[in-house]
Amino acid sequence: MDFALIMFVLLLVSGSIWLLDRYALAEKRAVGAVEPWWVEYAKSFFPVILIVFCIRSFLAEPFKIPSGSMIPTLQVGDFILVNKFTYGIRLPIINQKLIQLNNPQRGDVMVFHYPEDPSVDYIKRVVGVPGDVVEYRDKHLTINGIDQVQVPDGDYNYVESGLNFVHTDRRIETLGERRHALLVNPNMPNVHLNSVAEFKGHENCTYTEESVRCKVPEGNYFMMGDNRDNSRDSRYWGFVPDNQIVGHAFLVWMNFSDLKRIGLSI
Repeated sequence: MDFALIMFVLLLVSGSIWLLDRYALAEKRAVGAVEPWWVEYAKSFFPVILIVFCIRSFLAEPFKIPSGSMIPTLQVGDFILVNKFTYGIRLPIINQKLIQLNNPQRGDVMVFHYPEDPSVDYIKRVVGVPGDVVEYRDKHLTINGIDQVQVPDGDYNYVESGLNFVHTDRRIETLGERRHALLVNPNMPNVHLNSVAEFKGHENCTYTEESVRCKVPEGNYFMMGDNRDNSRDSRYWGFVPDNQIVGHAFLVWMNFSDLKRIGLSI
């Protein structure tokens, strides 16, 4: 079950008990009588739940990175904070936008509800915004006909789950106004065609053995992982609609396996 929904239910239950006691039950108790345990617990937990619910819903929410699709920017085991109001203030649970603020920009690292299963949260980098024509060919991005510059930055090796050793090329890419590191494996295809799903807006994309080219529909975004050859992203499951955006990832606040990562800006 969605954690926000659980918090909302607990908030309603504890708040209702507190109100019921204040305006009905308390008047019927004898003077000096002890409150029932369930009333005492509700009154104690209600303000705590309210504060946590508001912070998580409107300010910042913590997430844990479960996979290596965003290496080297994010490592498995990173605990990150996500700004919930950067892209607009939304009603919790239903994610309906109330106030429009900023739009996602190319290069932003964004958390969103996975289009194939909205109960799962994903994190990728924004590559294409509405109206963009995105092409990925020969390990290079082209947006609206403009090549997004990459500069070689040595090798990068890491170990996957199952103790698989992976050797990649590390590159620095300039995407929009943001420079970031990414990994590519020249021996891997640009896209595994047999893994491409039938997603909404599939007609906006063209696939070949060498490339994928998509025009991003209005109100949608094209996402890719920084670990380009180990990321299931918009190349495979399509676009992220605005109503599935969770927020902008901005800080690594903990990694129990590597304390030096604490405080890193994303």
